[in-house]
Amino acid sequence: MTSASATGRGPVFDEAAIAGVLGHMNGDHGADNLLIARAFGGEAGVTDAAITAARMIRFDGDGGLWEATLDDGSTAEITVRWPSGPISERREVRREIVALYDEACRRTGIEPRPHS
Repeated sequence: MTSASATGRGPVFDEAAIAGVLGHMNGDHGADNLLIARAFGGEAGVTDAAITAARMIRFDGDGGLWEATLDDGSTAEITVRWPSGPISERREVRREIVALYDEACRRTGIEPRPHS
């Protein structure tokens, strides 16, 4: 079984991969989700100041999808393409999310933490 595509185009990962990545991102990296949503929200027409929370809700071979909660209580979806281009292996997802985090830090002027 597969999940819906995040971007509507890319290869879709199996449910186990999706559950693992989303569980990790939303359970362990809530602040990173918020940083990514704020850094890339402008491309979806959302100002960073309006975003109060974010969670990763889907991904596929082309990118990830975050749901941002806005200061008025509404939500907006923010699709971000993977920096290195399309991917097809689960192990590549981490690399791309780390690259998004690094770019989000660069865009917002935050010093990125070291990656293990």
